[in-house]
Amino acid sequence: MTLPPPDPFLRLKARGARANPAGRFEPYAREAASDGWDLPEETRKAETEVSEEVPRSVINRVTSPDLGFDRSINPYRGCEHGCIYCYARPSHAWLGLSPGLDFETRLVARPSAPALLERELARRSYRVAPIALGTNTDPYQPVEKRYRIMRRLLGVLSDWNHPVTVVTRGALVERDLDILADMARRRLLHVGVSVTTLDAGLARRMEPRAPAPARRLAMIRALSEAGVPVRVMVAPLIPALTEPELEAILAAAAENGARAASWIMLRLPGEVAELFRDWLARQMPDRAARVMNKIREIRGGRDHDPRWGTRQRGEGIHADLVAHRFAIALRRLGLARELPPLDCAAFAPPAAPGQQLSLF
Repeated sequence: MTLPPPDPFLRLKARGARANPAGRFEPYAREAASDGWDLPEETRKAETEVSEEVPRSVINRVTSPDLGFDRSINPYRGCEHGCIYCYARPSHAWLGLSPGLDFETRLVARPSAPALLERELARRSYRVAPIALGTNTDPYQPVEKRYRIMRRLLGVLSDWNHPVTVVTRGALVERDLDILADMARRRLLHVGVSVTTLDAGLARRMEPRAPAPARRLAMIRALSEAGVPVRVMVAPLIPALTEPELEAILAAAAENGARAASWIMLRLPGEVAELFRDWLARQMPDRAARVMNKIREIRGGRDHDPRWGTRQRGEGIHADLVAHRFAIALRRLGLARELPPLDCAAFAPPAAPGQQLSLF
C-alpha cells in the first residue's frame, strides 16, 4: 500500500496519522487535488466526529491462543488517542472507513451496550468468565467523558458480581475509582495501564491525544492506593525506539504501585505498517531505517508476522534478549508475580427491588 499525499487544506493538530488511505475493501481511492481555479482554498481543522451504533450483541467471543481471555467488550470503534502504531487501526476498514485519519476522527459509540450486556448476562445459557474491556480501542478515550458508556458497563458488571479486566491509558479511569475500588475489594477487577515510554516529547508525537507518561504513572498510583490490582503493560515495545527504556518503565511503574507487568512487541498488521513507516520518516528520520531493520529482524524479514505464538513476542536473538531483560527486571523489582485470581463464584443476578436478600 502506498499512502496518498495528505490533504494540503486540512489542519492536523495532535493527530498520529497525516494520510487517509482508503480501506482495503474499498474499490476506489481518493486524493486531494487542485481544481485549477485560481481561487484561495479554505483550510479546515480535522475535527472528531462521533456516530452511534446499536449492535445486536455486545460480548465478543475471542478464540486467539495468544490471549488469556475468551470474551471482550468494546464500547467504541476507533480511538481519538491517535497512537500511530495501534494494531486496531485495520478494523476501521470493516466500516468502510480509513485506518488512517478516519480511525482517529470518525468514531463510533455504542450507548446501548450496558443494556445489551445486562440482557446477555441474564440468559440461562450464559457461563461466567472474566470479560476484558479495552482490548481493541481504549474505553477511557476522551469521548467517554461525554458518553459514560464505560461507567455504565462497570455498573452492570458490578451489580452482577461479574469479574472483569480493564486495559487503558486514559486518565478518565480515575473518575470511576468508586466502582473500581469496590469491585477490586470483591476480587472482581484487575486494571492494566499501558506505558510505552517515559519520554514526554516522544509520547506526544507517537500518542498525540493520550495522557503524558507522568500522568499514566499517577494513574497507576491512584489505582493502587485505592486497592485496585494494577499491571503495567509495556505495550507495544518498539525496537530501537522505546526498547531501551524497558527497565526504566518497569522501575517507575513499580515505584508507583504496580503489582505485575507484561510486554508485547510492536505489531504492524495490515495498513498499520505503511502508516507507521510514514510516521517514522517524518518524526524520526535519523533512526527510521534502524527501527524498521530491527522490526524485520524480529519478524523473519517482514514488517509483520501474524502467526499465533510468535506475533506477541517476535523471534530470534534480539527478541530473546528482550524477553531475558524483562524477566531479570521483574525479579529485581518484585514484579514477577501474578495478580490475585478473580472470583467467578459470586456471579449472580442483582436482587430485584423489594426482594429479600440471602443469608448465605
